[in-house]
Amino acid sequence: MAEACREGLLKKNFYENCPGCKVDRYKELQRGLPIRELVSTWIVVLCTALPISSLFPFLYFMVRDFHIAKREEDIGYYAGYVGSAFMFGRALTSVFWGIVADRYGRKPVIVIGIIAVVIFNTLFGLSVNFWMAITTRFLLGSLNGLLGPIKAYACEIFRDEYQALGLSTVSTAWGIGLIVGPALGGFLAQPAEKYPNLFSKESLFGRFPYFLPCLAISIFALAVMIATCWLPETLHMHGENVSPDDSEEGLETGSCESNVNEKTEQIEGRGPIAKESLLKNWPLMSSIIVYCVFSLHDMAYTEIFSLWAVSPRSHGGLSYSTKDVGEVLAISGNLADGALSGSSVLISSRRLADTSADEALWSVY
Repeated sequence: MAEACREGLLKKNFYENCPGCKVDRYKELQRGLPIRELVSTWIVVLCTALPISSLFPFLYFMVRDFHIAKREEDIGYYAGYVGSAFMFGRALTSVFWGIVADRYGRKPVIVIGIIAVVIFNTLFGLSVNFWMAITTRFLLGSLNGLLGPIKAYACEIFRDEYQALGLSTVSTAWGIGLIVGPALGGFLAQPAEKYPNLFSKESLFGRFPYFLPCLAISIFALAVMIATCWLPETLHMHGENVSPDDSEEGLETGSCESNVNEKTEQIEGRGPIAKESLLKNWPLMSSIIVYCVFSLHDMAYTEIFSLWAVSPRSHGGLSYSTKDVGEVLAISGNLADGALSGSSVLISSRRLADTSADEALWSVY
């Protein structure tokens, strides 16, 4: 009887028209390293990471050309608004996009986020005044809320033994975006001044000196958007279908589950755990706090260093060019990427080990 209960518990029931069940069925048949899933996750995260830091090498010069600052010392003040508009928009809408991803699927949120990069990142490069730059960056951040859903997608698209690798892929792609983004912004901004043999001052890139790096990222995002049409949906959508537990086999499985629950309660000496508020979940809140502090340090360094480095020496800066700032941020981003990827692998591996231990404990019951 115990063996039959165990087999009933381990057996999965798949719904015919559920995209999540199709993915689970595919994972059961899959063998070997999931290269295609790793690459697709990697390019999606890279696509959303590039616009975040690509503007910092040229942000000072962009605000200067808007002629909104009455004094040169005030350029950094206005640049702070443009630099923070993206993250402000993302902070306002991240929870909303998480709810949408849980209700309608991960794929729609991913596609909308990439479309936002294609449209609003291009418009940001064509900004002709301060308010247009702020608006396009704010809308880009507001509509680009796929960082949370893509982590859930990475957990759902990979088999259990590859989930740690999938989550580390997200962190690695994010770190590479911190390398490639500033490099693109630094080397491709103001092309008419840096590469006069290729771009004249009367050309489109001469009249919009910060359009080329934005266009390069948008073209890459457009290619990624087309590729996402073949991404499988991982959210389970069972609709109004009759639950498998209504069948005779489901009733037997439910009986086995109730027996397991009774044994678990007897062993642990306590009843079912009541749902608690997320705000009272200290492990979750401590992780959020640590992540906020890390993000604050990361973005503060990137923006403050960029503004300081390009400021004139007369104001205490280094008089760097956009190319110089792009090189420095790319090198420092490379170091951060190594640390972030390594810690992500260790944490994800520990989490996977804990999950395997829990599964082994349940198999004993």
